Amino acid sequence: MQPDGPAYSGAAAAGETPLSIPAATSPPAPGGATIPATGRTFYVAPNGDNANPGTRERPWATPGYGSRQLQPGDTLIILGGRYVLSEYDADIITPPSGTANAWITIRGEEGNRPVLAGRDNLITAINLSGVQYVRIENLEITHDDTATGEALWFRDGLEILGAPAAHIVLKDLYIHHVDEFGINIQDVEDLQIINCRIEYCGFGALGGPAGEHGGWRNVTIRGCSLSWSGHYYQGGDGSDRPYDRPDGFGIEPSRGPILIEDTIAEHNYGDGLDSKAANTIIRRAIVANNSCDGVKLWADGSRIENTLIYGRGDGNPEPSPWAPIVIDQVEQPGARFEIVNVTVDDYVGHNYLMYVQYENPVPVQVMVRNTIFSGRGPRCPIYIGGASTLVADHNLFYLPQNETLLTHGDTTYTCANIASLGAGNLCGDPRFVRPAWGEPGDYHLQADSPAINAGTVEGAPTVDLENRPRDAQPDIGAYEFSQQSSWLYLPLVAHFFYTRGTNGDLYPSESKNRRREMNIDCLALALGGLTLTRAVPGNAPLTQAGGASTVVSYQGRVQVNGAPFSGTGYFKSAVVNQAGNIAWGTAKKYVCP
Repeated sequence: MQPDGPAYSGAAAAGETPLSIPAATSPPAPGGATIPATGRTFYVAPNGDNANPGTRERPWATPGYGSRQLQPGDTLIILGGRYVLSEYDADIITPPSGTANAWITIRGEEGNRPVLAGRDNLITAINLSGVQYVRIENLEITHDDTATGEALWFRDGLEILGAPAAHIVLKDLYIHHVDEFGINIQDVEDLQIINCRIEYCGFGALGGPAGEHGGWRNVTIRGCSLSWSGHYYQGGDGSDRPYDRPDGFGIEPSRGPILIEDTIAEHNYGDGLDSKAANTIIRRAIVANNSCDGVKLWADGSRIENTLIYGRGDGNPEPSPWAPIVIDQVEQPGARFEIVNVTVDDYVGHNYLMYVQYENPVPVQVMVRNTIFSGRGPRCPIYIGGASTLVADHNLFYLPQNETLLTHGDTTYTCANIASLGAGNLCGDPRFVRPAWGEPGDYHLQADSPAINAGTVEGAPTVDLENRPRDAQPDIGAYEFSQQSSWLYLPLVAHFFYTRGTNGDLYPSESKNRRREMNIDCLALALGGLTLTRAVPGNAPLTQAGGASTVVSYQGRVQVNGAPFSGTGYFKSAVVNQAGNIAWGTAKKYVCP
């Protein structure tokens, strides 16, 4: 059915196109697409006045008012500062549509990102329902933490509900500590979510209700953090949230395609990435320490590639029905799924490491290649429904507490006969640098790993999770082996800076009353890009360290007080609670390349 709103671009419904990775459409060039001569630039400032003309010298006062004055080709710059949003709908940013040659742009001041602080149970900060050709950039959206009681309630960061939207770019947004969704979308076509950090959302980072016009179509999510869903709700730690299992990414049936790449989904109380969209492609992602399923796929044409999945349960040892990879409740016979160069590690056990169509008679086709399956707990084999087809080759299985590795219908595979499953399948300890559970791990391969040079180039990516080239004899798993000194790390999704106050407590510079967990491994910094460490003066000679003001961050490599650090150092882990106080862990020794 053709949608009633913006014209559908012609993307096929599930099952109509060959399985392939969709090409991501590029966002409009910085500064916008071709803007006609009538395009204007307006400004909003905390000390402005809506009776002003909106110039830099005489800015408007509220982003909501400013957004409604725009015409195609216009730009609204929200100057640095704090804007409290409370009135529906005067305070909500609701721009009109732009055109293909004259996008509307709303962005925060460069180098001085403004904060939109919602309160009084306001439904959202930004409403893009029914609009087209709009770009939103460089804004922080959160609740008003100066409020108390019900006044601090604030629902969604951004929403597209009811009327579908099209041609939307969301870039460099930091959405956090909201009660419901970070971004709540029902129907959208041609959406790009780029370099956004969406965390501590009560209902989930990205999600929304079932679509009425194809759901999510032609969507790219790149360089984002979709994490800590459910760890906040209405001013608390999330323990009283009404939605039990909020996901990092969780959407209802959609036409797709969906591309999620170079993205982290960790510490969500629900699933890491849960997509019911056809043609969902997940590549170069880290899905770590989520309470429920790691990656869940429901529809045809979906693929997981160069992805690390570990830490199911997030430190909770109780057995659960969740699994690192789930392909289930698929309704289309013959739907196709591919899992290529993926690293899976599970500590808890007592459930399947991966399951496909559990007690579901609908046949699907699954190809698994160059993938490491590590199940360190008991009773955690792989299950493939008997009606489904499995092609599995060049995979490494390590389930030391399990005799059965995989069950496909009536056939059971163990280490004794795993070679009969397909070419290149083998058993062995993958020899990860540091497997983990509930904390950051390091899943690079050690030099004696049997996964090295054991993969195949057929149907495999030419680079690994860190964008390093794979050679003519690729390794099994997400990481191509390389000596530590030559590792190249993914860029940061976000930069964190913490400073020490006069009372000795450590505060995050962006907002001090925020719970943060800081981890201590230089390699984890490189992997996740979202952790912090602090050098411990006196425990070891750190040439750049010294004094209570020492700040350690990761910007391309480990930094100490803004200067690159390499060598051996002692670091402490820490947790900052909601009051801004800090509790330090035990100092440990780490080597930073």
